[in-house]
Amino acid sequence: MMLFWACIFWVLASAAVAMLPMRLQYVPGVALLAMAPVLIILAGLTWSWWIAAFALFAFVSMFRNPLRYFLARARGERPEIPR
Repeated sequence: MMLFWACIFWVLASAAVAMLPMRLQYVPGVALLAMAPVLIILAGLTWSWWIAAFALFAFVSMFRNPLRYFLARARGERPEIPR
């Protein structure tokens, strides 16, 4: 039950962060980005693999731009950050 409430909190926190101006989204956004894989893995272990797959799809869809940025940084590129 605790995992369910942690997922609900994560969703509400991500919606609140999305409403912030772009310059204030970085720190809480990275924290949410780091917490998501842990919650997805725990959801897969607790409930089912297909729930984890659905959550992973939603996560990649929602964080596609930050994931592209970190992938580009990992390749040695210097992508431009929006202001």
